[in-house]
Amino acid sequence: MSERNPRQAEDPADGQAAHNKTREDHPEHEPHDPQGHDGHDGRGGHDSHGGPAVRADSAVPPGPAGHAGHNADDGHNPSDEHSADDEHSAGDKHDTGNENGAQVSTGSEPAGVPDTAIPELVIISGMSGAGRSTAAKCLEDLGWFVVDNLPPALIPTMVELGARSQGNVARIAVVVDVRGRRFFDNLRESLADLDARGVTRRIVFLESSDEALVRRFESVRRPHPLQGDGRIVDGIVAERELLRELRGDADLVIDTSSLNVHELRAKMDAQFAGEEEPELRATVMSFGFKYGLPVDADLVADMRFLPNPHWVPELRPFTGLNEEVASYVLNQPGAKEFLDRYAELLQLIAAGYRREGKRYVTIAVGCTGGKHRSVAMSEKLAARLAAEGVETVVVHRDMGRE
Repeated sequence: MSERNPRQAEDPADGQAAHNKTREDHPEHEPHDPQGHDGHDGRGGHDSHGGPAVRADSAVPPGPAGHAGHNADDGHNPSDEHSADDEHSAGDKHDTGNENGAQVSTGSEPAGVPDTAIPELVIISGMSGAGRSTAAKCLEDLGWFVVDNLPPALIPTMVELGARSQGNVARIAVVVDVRGRRFFDNLRESLADLDARGVTRRIVFLESSDEALVRRFESVRRPHPLQGDGRIVDGIVAERELLRELRGDADLVIDTSSLNVHELRAKMDAQFAGEEEPELRATVMSFGFKYGLPVDADLVADMRFLPNPHWVPELRPFTGLNEEVASYVLNQPGAKEFLDRYAELLQLIAAGYRREGKRYVTIAVGCTGGKHRSVAMSEKLAARLAAEGVETVVVHRDMGRE
């Protein structure tokens, strides 16, 4: 399988297996999504700039969404808090594409942070089940370096490492919650330390009603992290008391009691995306129907209405990447008309995807064997999307399988 990738775009997929494990392991349930699907959240670590597709060899096509990355649009909820992240050590980070930025020091450098390099900091906290993980994933998709369940005492150290990254880690988001238990008591001291260093920081607090939280915990049949031998409501009461002071200091409080996942993401985008419209990243995948439909396809186009170059002896050995084959396919009646109208349709769909917070789309283009017609049309379609500013990856799934 051959792939074209713009600027080493990273696979945004978590994969369906990881997504299912997250659903089973989470002790919290997200705000109900009447549409039954979540935005492509991808999984972090993508170049935020669009550009023309560039060739790379045999890579796996990106999955439909990151972090929980999927078609991540299948039921990822804002209060999905106790995920597989809980099994990682405290401070396990979600890579947002800056993995080579922070230079970890093992020496005895002074603890001061250079004023000119201090990264922007957001602390995400709130009630268990209120949507902290979804808020973190939203910032991750916006290019923030996100660290989940970091002990508060290490927040100043995280900021210092970001400051040493020469601008590669300019925005840091830290998820802090009662999973840290005894470490949580250090938060007040860490905030004072950050203020003394002149670090600009904001606190986002996710809130929800007792009724909504109880309903979410019961739906996943998991205990509240603080309930102990008591009831879920006992854990909620204990957590509210523990977080009461932090909630009072919050710069932004979001009540998710009646929000679904898309509405929560929209609120986070409104606060942190600025004037920039969320980017849409597209994977254009050629395939052969005889090998089966791509399981991660959002849209499927069938090129079997065009004559098959396989039956032209001089074209049969080549693929749709060959100029003569591509010319043969595109000069067939209806080929250029299809390309023009399908590109217009994709513009309309892309605008809707952006409004709904969906950032990843896989467009499958098929023919009989995935060698000639689908390959040629995928190349042209990807070029159209790139010209419209959509970051595009081209994958030829079945080319070479015959």
